[in-house]
Amino acid sequence: MMNQKKWMSLLGLANRARKTISGEELVVKDVKNGRAKLVLLSEDASHNTSKKILDKCHYYNVPVKRVENREILGQAIGKDARVVVALLDEGFAKKLALLLDESQWG
Repeated sequence: MMNQKKWMSLLGLANRARKTISGEELVVKDVKNGRAKLVLLSEDASHNTSKKILDKCHYYNVPVKRVENREILGQAIGKDARVVVALLDEGFAKKLALLLDESQWG
């Protein structure tokens, strides 16, 4: 639980620094043009959305991390429920991936 707060506040920080993008179309665009460094996908995304995002990220070698649900993801960036969020900054992306790995196994 502690780590959830950590990654959520880091994501909030990245968002305030304007280093995040949310929404399926925008994320796919940034994955394609190489701006996305890490994609966060909620576990409750629809099958089609999940497949589209995972396929694109796999093809363009962008790491994807799953997060619990769309409410948590939206809450972290101070918006309504979000199914997919991309980080556009290498530093934030690396740190966030680390925190998410810890929270899954911690």
